[in-house]
Amino acid sequence: MSQQNLESLDVGAIREQFPILQREFDGQQVVYLDNAATTQTPDQVVDAMSDYYRQTNANVHRGIHHLSQEASIAYEEAHDRVADFINADGREEVIFTKNTTEGENLIAYSWGLNELEPGDEVVLTEMEHHASLVTWQQIGERTGADVKYIQVDETGRLDMDHARELITDDTAIVSAVHVSNTLGTVNPVSELTDLAHEHGALSFIDGAQAVPNRPVDVKEIDADFYAFSGHKMAGPTGIGVLYGKQDLLEAMEPYLYGGGMIRKVTFEDSTWGDLPWKFEPGTPPIAEAVGLHEAVDWLEEIGMERIQAHEEEIAAYAYEQLAAEEDVEIYGPEPGPDRGGLVSFNLEGVHAHDLASIMNDHTVAVRAGDHCTQPLHDKLGVPASTRASFYVYNTREEVDKLVDALEDARELFA
Repeated sequence: MSQQNLESLDVGAIREQFPILQREFDGQQVVYLDNAATTQTPDQVVDAMSDYYRQTNANVHRGIHHLSQEASIAYEEAHDRVADFINADGREEVIFTKNTTEGENLIAYSWGLNELEPGDEVVLTEMEHHASLVTWQQIGERTGADVKYIQVDETGRLDMDHARELITDDTAIVSAVHVSNTLGTVNPVSELTDLAHEHGALSFIDGAQAVPNRPVDVKEIDADFYAFSGHKMAGPTGIGVLYGKQDLLEAMEPYLYGGGMIRKVTFEDSTWGDLPWKFEPGTPPIAEAVGLHEAVDWLEEIGMERIQAHEEEIAAYAYEQLAAEEDVEIYGPEPGPDRGGLVSFNLEGVHAHDLASIMNDHTVAVRAGDHCTQPLHDKLGVPASTRASFYVYNTREEVDKLVDALEDARELFA
């Protein structure tokens, strides 16, 4: 991305689409730097969901009346739009879930419980979110499969030599985060997928921190499964996406049952409907799907390459400003192609929760804690960290307010 193209991004105009960014607390305008937890939602998405409820609201695939037909078409078109966004082959490969976590659990229960057995190995990374780590731990306990972890080196990157040692013919699946929500590390997911396939294993990629801010092509990555959440990509809460290769999804049994996912039911037996409905029982997140469709339109209207460039530029500026503070420790790689748009750090002598509280006094919203990566924090030797995470509407001036707030923390804990 050239500097000229980066400068053409009108952040001021983008911010006008987010009334929440104009809110003030005690006379100070909010600085929202908690985007890795959830991004804000533009007017365009909110309006699309409101219009759905005001004009179309009906259940899908259950009625022949006009409203149900309109709702069904909108819901199906949302699958098509997401499939196009990530370069899937079609709606059959796009399952709507509640979030990334449910996508991980769907594969773990529908595939893992049925396919894993003693002697099999599940390979994760030491930087996995609890959504992956805890889920596969539990599946391992139930099936007898061993769970192993690719080490994180001192720079915050995956040790790929260790990965090549760990992934063997006993490996059944490799599950890895695309971008770490704690370290900001952008992992070589295509290489991990290739390693898995070389040994006859499947791959699952957690894209919760990747799809919102960079172009993602599931065919290029060649992941067997890939999951992400709507609320981290300017969309609504309550909807996520699980991509899966069609042949794998067709061979899998569902783990949630009910209306909408069946083909035929008798008192003796039941058969399942076509993809993706086979994995979407009950009334689905229809309004949320409409909102997700609109969010994808909004993102692509800006351009994913431009969003990535802006977010990385702001994150790099934040890294540089924080690194200049002698009493600040930063975790993860230095700015570059393998670092995403967040910075986790600690201020010497101040607990992360206390620092986040002081930041809040300055109306700077950051996240503090273990970020659902407790084992990784144990490896780092810290109980918690403060995380500032950025999106397309953030500015350098907001980073400056974050850095300025550090002085108050120093004075309070001197």
